[in-house]
Amino acid sequence: MLPFAVATALLALTATTGVAAAAPGPGGKDAPGSGGKDAPGLQEVMFVGNNWDGTADVIKSKGSFEKLGRINVVPDKEERLREIYANPIKLAAFLIIRNGPGEGHDQLVDDMYSTPDGSAMVVSRPSFADVVSIDVGTGELNWRFPVSGFRSDHMAVSPDGRRVAVSASTSNTVHVLDIETGKEAGNFKTGDKPHENVFANGGKHLWNMSIGDVQTDTDDPWLDWTKGDRKITVVDAETFEEVKVIDMRERLDAFGRKDFSDAVRPVAFTPDESKLYFQVSFFNGFFEYDVAADKITREKVLPKNPDTSEDRTTWVNDSRHHGMSMSPEGDKLCIAGTMDDYATVVDRETLEEGPVVTASKPYWATVSGDGKSCVISEAGSDQVSAIDFATGEKTVSVPVGDHPQRVRIAHVPEDWTSPAARD
Repeated sequence: MLPFAVATALLALTATTGVAAAAPGPGGKDAPGSGGKDAPGLQEVMFVGNNWDGTADVIKSKGSFEKLGRINVVPDKEERLREIYANPIKLAAFLIIRNGPGEGHDQLVDDMYSTPDGSAMVVSRPSFADVVSIDVGTGELNWRFPVSGFRSDHMAVSPDGRRVAVSASTSNTVHVLDIETGKEAGNFKTGDKPHENVFANGGKHLWNMSIGDVQTDTDDPWLDWTKGDRKITVVDAETFEEVKVIDMRERLDAFGRKDFSDAVRPVAFTPDESKLYFQVSFFNGFFEYDVAADKITREKVLPKNPDTSEDRTTWVNDSRHHGMSMSPEGDKLCIAGTMDDYATVVDRETLEEGPVVTASKPYWATVSGDGKSCVISEAGSDQVSAIDFATGEKTVSVPVGDHPQRVRIAHVPEDWTSPAARD
């Protein structure tokens, strides 16, 4: 057993949630960093990361969302485990990730993107503190980049598909890598526990949201100050120089919400990037932020599930509602109510919600390839489900692996079959 003081210190280093929203590009749709929708020889798909399995399912990006195959994202698992078990510090961090944000499981895949030519999947693996490129044809590793610190987290791909940004959550650093080679193009410092990354302004800027310490039990509003330095850091995507810092504590206070957490979780830009919608820890709803005016302009409170405990310490990684995407037209928001076990589509103009769609621990929300549906991952029932933006109703559910989280638009060769199917 680790001494309590050591374990507590390492817990503070490694604690950060495994849930977030899908908003890597304007309007909430994944950036086209996968060769382009009409690239010859490629088919558009979705990658579904099964965090506790260490696999990624490949499904159709629209319509039936039929499963096309599966990729093992930890082909080097035994090698990584030998390294970890040979190093007491790495082992301590590994076990704390398992028993903290992993909820008793290893976190083997967090985020995924395809390379521009569709030949590889680039994956962040929290428990292994790295990013790897995996050949989608052979299932073999192309390259591996160990992040600074003990845990890798959310990624974002640039609009041209050439660079991928990854949060190193225990070192308060974002690394930006060449997606083909894994070589680091640069990095920058963030607030405590960097989480979601979003490329904006045509790829000129990179936004990072830090969420602070989400594993502590100091969850009462008056103890919010103990959660760390949480802020949005915006940098130049070429030079990695800081452009601005947005402290939502000040904006929430000015809006009259001094009792709310300032840990910005999932976000979604409008297509013109004039408005940013964001969720915060412990809140069953979201806020609207006017980017040019630099102020919060509206708040939306969504229904609570009466069966959800009001004990904040029981909520996974300080979540309540966690997951957000926006329709390509910018008129609808899709909200995943993680701890309340539902999802709903909200009219952006009126902020009126549509039908409440029952879902089991929805961990993510993104947009289908045709833009007609919001696709959520249901971590509690090991499936992904599509919700029609127009009607707000669920249209289809597809079984996937253990504890699906991130879902990303991607591309693979037209004739692709999974490596396992070739064995």
